[in-house]
Amino acid sequence: MRIAVGTDHRGLEPKDFVKKFLLEAGYTCEDCGSFSEESVDYPDYALKVGKNVASGQSKFGILICDTGIGMSIAANKVKGIRAALCSDTFTAGRARQHNDANVLCLSGRTEEKAMQEIILTFLTTDFEGGRHQRRVDKIMAMDER
Repeated sequence: MRIAVGTDHRGLEPKDFVKKFLLEAGYTCEDCGSFSEESVDYPDYALKVGKNVASGQSKFGILICDTGIGMSIAANKVKGIRAALCSDTFTAGRARQHNDANVLCLSGRTEEKAMQEIILTFLTTDFEGGRHQRRVDKIMAMDER
């Protein structure tokens, strides 16, 4: 499974950790940047990852910035993206089960062990469909407004 990963300058070190973790877990990574500690604008990387996922190049995306908030706001502007800022395994699981989230946003300040658990929960939890599909359909219809 291919995962697009992106960060601003504040998440560079966590992004490298995430990529290594994903590769060791058997996933393929698409590194959408950034690539240095020079200050950059997080919406640029949210757009790159969002377009990568929305086009089907990658099944999921992972975005990291200082808090994860900016990335989640920006990524949700990309048509077809349902980005969720998750701080624990419960929110990561629910983001997939109930919202069919396709981009995981993380704070670069998250402890590495917790980050691993959140990512694995997100990537291995299936969307439940059913009554949740109706709600996701309504969210996706907002792209057309």
